[in-house]
Amino acid sequence: MSFQSLQEDIQHYFEAHLQGLQNQVRNHLHKPYFGQKLDVDAKVIDVGGLLLSCNLCETDEFCNFQKTPPQCEKCTLCPAGFFQMSECSANVDRICQDRDECIDSPNICGERVKCMNTPGGFRCLGIAEKDASFGLCGDAYFFSKEIQECQACSECEDGMVTFPCSAVSDTVCSAASENRLSESWAASVSLPPAGPAPTQVYPGLNLKIKARLQCGILSAEEDWLEFRQHGLVWLDLNFAVKHNCRNFLQLAVKLNNSEEGYELSGVRIEQPEGKYFQSISLSSALEVEPSQVLSLFLKSPNQFCNQSRDLNLYDLHAPLSLVWLSHDTGAVAMNAQMSAAMHYQTNYRPTFKVISVSDPYMISSSHDGRGIKFTETGIIKFVFQQALYSMGHTCVREGFSLVTYINRNGSSSELMRVYKSGVNYRDTSISASGTTKVSAGDMISFEILSPAQCNVRYFGENSGISMLSIIWIPSAVSTALSATVCSTGLPTGAVRNKLLHFDQASSSGSQIQLVTLGQLAHKHFIFTERGTASIAFDLKLIHSCNVIKLTLNQLSSDHLQPLVIAQQIGGHMPDGSLWTSVSLRFSFDVHNGTMIAIALDCVRGRVNQIAHEHGTSISVLWVSS
Repeated sequence: MSFQSLQEDIQHYFEAHLQGLQNQVRNHLHKPYFGQKLDVDAKVIDVGGLLLSCNLCETDEFCNFQKTPPQCEKCTLCPAGFFQMSECSANVDRICQDRDECIDSPNICGERVKCMNTPGGFRCLGIAEKDASFGLCGDAYFFSKEIQECQACSECEDGMVTFPCSAVSDTVCSAASENRLSESWAASVSLPPAGPAPTQVYPGLNLKIKARLQCGILSAEEDWLEFRQHGLVWLDLNFAVKHNCRNFLQLAVKLNNSEEGYELSGVRIEQPEGKYFQSISLSSALEVEPSQVLSLFLKSPNQFCNQSRDLNLYDLHAPLSLVWLSHDTGAVAMNAQMSAAMHYQTNYRPTFKVISVSDPYMISSSHDGRGIKFTETGIIKFVFQQALYSMGHTCVREGFSLVTYINRNGSSSELMRVYKSGVNYRDTSISASGTTKVSAGDMISFEILSPAQCNVRYFGENSGISMLSIIWIPSAVSTALSATVCSTGLPTGAVRNKLLHFDQASSSGSQIQLVTLGQLAHKHFIFTERGTASIAFDLKLIHSCNVIKLTLNQLSSDHLQPLVIAQQIGGHMPDGSLWTSVSLRFSFDVHNGTMIAIALDCVRGRVNQIAHEHGTSISVLWVSS
């Protein structure tokens, strides 16, 4: 016998032996999995002269006669990777059987790789984790590192998903909202379909909302959100549009979809000199009750704006997000309007008129109305949005700066500063959002700085375009962190998906920290406790890119690759402007070990300079769940 013949015989022997083992395993796995049952047709059974019965069981329970005395037990739920053979009845548990993926999908592992069925999943013989990370397991399956095989993704009860299933990690389910202190939610936003006839933006377009995940705090219809629970809500919307409408576009958040409904918050997007993408971020705080409705509107002040001809919305990843806070956190929400400022002036310190506050004892305005005071120590998240109209070429060249001050013990210091490109004979909005710790008696105030020979009119109306929103949260359940970009190593030139480096400026607790050691040092922020996070990032830069893109990446121990959770973009730099800016705001759930980082991408062009002293910063809020 030749060596080649001997080798073929050995190979045939092992293949036959392997096939026999697979058949044994398959026959074993095809045995049905079910809860204990008794083959009876009645709810009462006579055993040895004793009358055994269950009390009235719930609809999702069955009577287990194998217990003494008989007891009502929860019906078995078929686990992921199993299918139901028979329904649960009054006295028989549900019967589940393993799904044989190798038979249902013969080529699931490819033509050259053997497939072995396993309970709740399957195994592709010889496949490693790095191969599975590219999606070899297919839809609705993930690669389990512990048992080195593909397993079916778990399904969360009532769709309460914290992290969706990925190629290498199972679904992470969240607890019911009634038992949680905080919860986040995100959705995509789009324009309504354009009809055959021209659609005018003038009366207002109701933007379409599509939820990424279901949750218990609200239900998402196509045109609005309806809240299911009491609580406080912080909302963020990243929006990017290319438009050719006269004057400006106004983006607004409206509470209660009715004639009596009012606009909580609004920002204006100026008419550009050229046709390029413009981005804005809109935020608001509100106290909600069940059945209240929230919607998003885009409108124009004149009738010369057509949806199909003049609007092009950039498809951002999860542009709408919110944080829901239970009243059990002890949080307080406040909204204030700007007093009307009809005259033109350069630097401007707004005065506030409080229109709603859930606890007036905790948050109040100063005697002159220019500041907001806090009675107790806590963490605040705020947004200040101001609509304005400016005239003068120096407005365009130097732009505007919005400065936030914090007054502690009678001493005022600058908390943060954001930049906005200027306009000439145009309407626009400037907005700042941040997070900080406050002590009893502290006060925050704001000032808008504009260049000399720039005439500015600041609007103060009740339409939400000039407003201040604040949420105060007790320090016992929240933490704040702020950071600035590093002055060294800033990305310049042809920047493609470069992670920004940060220096931590302040932190009020250990739940959020900037990583300072290893390869991830100064690029990633890490969370050490489960909760809900909300970030606000502002970037001031000079560039020649067609599109400048900010991406918020999330990384955890269960994910090999970073997961994109939010985006924002900016277009060309405005003509004649020295600087431009882009802001990104987003809220999301975190666990112990969750990390985030911000990447910068320049599409067709160069990044020339990033401001690191003023105008570029990040603030992070963490709230216990």
